[in-house]
Amino acid sequence: MSSPVVAVPTRTPIGEVARRMDEYGVGSVVVTAGGTLRGVVTDRDLALRAVAQGLDTDEPVESVMTSPVITVDTTADIREAYRIFHRSGVRRLPVLDGHRVVGMLTVDDMLMDVFQRVADLLGPVAWSVLEEPPGPPSAATPPRET
Repeated sequence: MSSPVVAVPTRTPIGEVARRMDEYGVGSVVVTAGGTLRGVVTDRDLALRAVAQGLDTDEPVESVMTSPVITVDTTADIREAYRIFHRSGVRRLPVLDGHRVVGMLTVDDMLMDVFQRVADLLGPVAWSVLEEPPGPPSAATPPRET
């Protein structure tokens, strides 16, 4: 997950939200009121709900945010996060510790987890292959059984 998460108050102008996304290099921000999660706005929300609809950049972010928000708790294991992504179809999940947003988990984070697990699994196999001489087996070297 990415932490800390970029958060903005509900009345922040959508133009300012876009500038913050650019500044921090993120595709989403959480929208809060009094420290409580109220919504999420993504770069796609800005494109489809703001720009495509001709909204003024001074409109408050709450007018284009997604709410209610699908979240994952810090105590959830990775399988639960996979289930939430699968069932909801969202690409980003705010991570909550109680009512406090502590990070953002993305589909990309999950893909990196999958790649790391595959690499960990294939590591010993790759090393055994690398120890073999290149080229076809010679008559003196019988084929290896797997």
